[in-house]
Amino acid sequence: MLRAALLTALLIAAPASAQDRSGFGPGPVLPDVGPIAPVESDVAIPKGTVFKIAFDLAARTQPGQLSRQIETAARTLNMHVAAGVPRKDVHIVLIFHGPSALDLLNEAAYGARNEGKANASADAVKKLLGAGVEFILCGQTAASQKITKADLIPGVKMSLSAITAHALYQQRGYTLNPF
Repeated sequence: MLRAALLTALLIAAPASAQDRSGFGPGPVLPDVGPIAPVESDVAIPKGTVFKIAFDLAARTQPGQLSRQIETAARTLNMHVAAGVPRKDVHIVLIFHGPSALDLLNEAAYGARNEGKANASADAVKKLLGAGVEFILCGQTAASQKITKADLIPGVKMSLSAITAHALYQQRGYTLNPF
């Protein structure tokens, strides 16, 4: 069985521009999003492990840049499947609130709020949605930022609030990713 593990601490600790991505390659689920590196891990993933991981996104991504947290979610999916965890056993949800909501806007809505610039995270969001990753927007954030469901990339869901979404997913056994 192919053994690979997380380099997450290193990847998250260093700024994206300072990371050396040599040795990283395409993942098995999303080859062009979330590159991964092979790692000889000392921490085995037991057979039968099911991952349920929730990401909390609040920070704004600079226009023209891919959200690092969205990329980390893709890397998480790619790493675990590459490490031998069946795809059906890796469940990921991204819960957005505050300024991060802009990463979920369709091209027209994003451009209208960002001087005509394209949403650099939109392609990754669509690919992750296609891979079964869930994207949820805080309804309270949407109301305060005047974002409607029509403004969202198709497939993005809206919750009453980010607090509500986190509570519901925690009750379903999801762990909160600390990065």
